[in-house]
Amino acid sequence: MEQNCNSWIADALIQWYATHKRELPWRDINDPYRIWISEIILQQTRVNQGYEYYLRFVERFPSVKILAEAAEDEVLKYWQGLGYYSRARNLHKAAKHIESAFGGVFPENYSDVLSLSGVGAYTAAAICSFAYNQPYAVVDGNVYRVLSRLFAISTPIYSALGKKEFAALAQELLDKKQPGLYNQAIMDFGALFCTPASPRCWECPLQPGCEAYRAKSPERFPVKENKTKVSNRYFNYLYIRCEDNIYLRKRSEGDIWAGLYEFPLIESEGALLAPEALLTHSEFRDLFGDLDVELVRISSSLKHKLSHRLVEAQLVSIRIASESDLLKTYLCIPCSRLSEYPVSRLISLLLEKNRLLPDLFK
Repeated sequence: MEQNCNSWIADALIQWYATHKRELPWRDINDPYRIWISEIILQQTRVNQGYEYYLRFVERFPSVKILAEAAEDEVLKYWQGLGYYSRARNLHKAAKHIESAFGGVFPENYSDVLSLSGVGAYTAAAICSFAYNQPYAVVDGNVYRVLSRLFAISTPIYSALGKKEFAALAQELLDKKQPGLYNQAIMDFGALFCTPASPRCWECPLQPGCEAYRAKSPERFPVKENKTKVSNRYFNYLYIRCEDNIYLRKRSEGDIWAGLYEFPLIESEGALLAPEALLTHSEFRDLFGDLDVELVRISSSLKHKLSHRLVEAQLVSIRIASESDLLKTYLCIPCSRLSEYPVSRLISLLLEKNRLLPDLFK
């Protein structure tokens, strides 16, 4: 077979990786289960943030079988704080599928891996190359950046044409004899050297062949399409205390944080609700009816950025002497058990910000 004329790129990256690679617990192993867990955690998550989550997760769920048999609430609890909770639900669903369809053995065939819930082309390529040394190129944000700069590619990376173009180029450059090693190398190179801002061009082993460096414009790449407009949402959470109990509900499918627990919520338009507006709001009146309601405190607002949303929230502390009929549709739990329920990062932040909250009711 004719040698790829760009084989010097793979050689340079692998040589660079031998000196600079990060020591991580999912590296230098061929366990597809643990590689899968690490790759799902690292989607939309920085390595330093995901590191401890990975260790806790695989300690509690060390195998496909144990993960499949766990309750979804517990899986979400171990995921709490990582965000993008659909990843955890898909992990749980995929583990159950592996148990039923593959006898509990993680699949080795690329198409079978790709069929798992939450696994796309990148994750399937990562698992198959790292665990089985199969010749599938990974294309993540780091790889997009390295390749777009190296070849000065102006095609927007997340466009349909861009995805196709970069996938083909990545596969062409892949070292077919050691694909796992090459994939790890190019991803670490993008994360550590060919960074989004201030890339280390002065010591880059790919500098002699880098078109963006030659044009003195590495930070122009990669090219992205216009960003999706960010929408604003306003959440008024009600922390309702009845004796030593509080109220929760499980968020339904089809919205952010599906499957997680939250306090009763009134979503308002345009802004958070001031005390007078809250007390006269139709949803507030429907919730409490003729009950005597003591408005103990409204916290300061907290802004929480999601991918395409900016959520502004406040926590409203309320005390009541007895339940209304509508409150009986919520889950009533002792305050002391709140930590057992998986909640969104936003709820966690609100609770941290109001860490003396239980004392308000004494």
